[in-house]
Amino acid sequence: MLYYLFYPLREWWFGFNVFKYITFRAAMASLTAFLISLIVGPTIIRWLKEMNFGENIRRDHVESLYEIQKHKQGTPTMGGVIIILAIAVSTILWADIANQYVLVALASFLWLGLVGFSDDYTKILKKRNLGLRPGMKLLAQFLLGVAIALYIMFLTPIPQALTVPFVKGFVLNLGILYILFVMLVITSASNAVNLTDGLDGLAIGCTIIAALSYSILSYITGHFKVADYLNVFYLPGSGELTVFCAAMVGAGLGFLWFNSHPATIFMGDTGSLALGGAIGVVAVIIKKELLLFLVGGIFVIEALSVVLQVIWFKTTKKRLFLMAPIHHHFQHLKWDESKITIRFWIVAIVLALASLSTLKLQ
Repeated sequence: MLYYLFYPLREWWFGFNVFKYITFRAAMASLTAFLISLIVGPTIIRWLKEMNFGENIRRDHVESLYEIQKHKQGTPTMGGVIIILAIAVSTILWADIANQYVLVALASFLWLGLVGFSDDYTKILKKRNLGLRPGMKLLAQFLLGVAIALYIMFLTPIPQALTVPFVKGFVLNLGILYILFVMLVITSASNAVNLTDGLDGLAIGCTIIAALSYSILSYITGHFKVADYLNVFYLPGSGELTVFCAAMVGAGLGFLWFNSHPATIFMGDTGSLALGGAIGVVAVIIKKELLLFLVGGIFVIEALSVVLQVIWFKTTKKRLFLMAPIHHHFQHLKWDESKITIRFWIVAIVLALASLSTLKLQ
């Protein structure tokens, strides 16, 4: 919005030219989202406490986990409201809000935020620990995936062929299966972040790293000279997604201020489903879908640990991990919660750097 308000004034004062630059607006979007999170955070936390929207640690689930996590009982959840507010306001202020890719990413983010909010609301107010039925959440995510796939296929110049990281010149054509692929990417990304959200600061820290990576990738994809130099897919207008991703980084940092150990608020499904899905949507638009498995490697590991645990138990009647997702496995090994979180962050940073290194191998 500010782009349309101030950039036309460059004829009156050259300083307004700065609004033309995506890098400037991305930096300001990140800073704005950070400040919004810090400012509204205490008020929202206080309101959630007054409404008794606290975390319910299920003792009947795993007794040993209850003993580890019982200090979190009653900590306000649904903190994703802070993140959604910060990202939405910041993006509207600093991005080219008429840009179709920004509108699609923001709408997807808000849709999944609504799904997550409904899930948290059901858990807390309706006293149903599992929240929305899994089928309802999956249906909402699948519908979004189908909508994004059809949008890309019929309303954009984005090719459906997939490029493979580390493999130069190789593309994979999926045909009609592209719709299913997009559904899986967005749904998997959304749920993987949700599974990772089990320790103070873990999910939001890894999300910040992934969002920063995709902010860089979006800028490269939307910059003709850089994309040409690196021999990567160029999509005019996609550079504006840099601003959206930067807003995620800023909002994430602001939320981490309250979510760092010991957390005073949890993001809940309201934040985790929205953040994961938004990153998935951005990855699909800029044709870095497969790279998401490396950029978001921690999320993949967390989700894979759950799948392996289920398969292993059904096959052998024994557990592969002490508990899944895998961060709980390390808790049972008596690792300090902060140590687990920081080590997972380190791995996430290494994977993000490895992901960016693939750009010279295209």
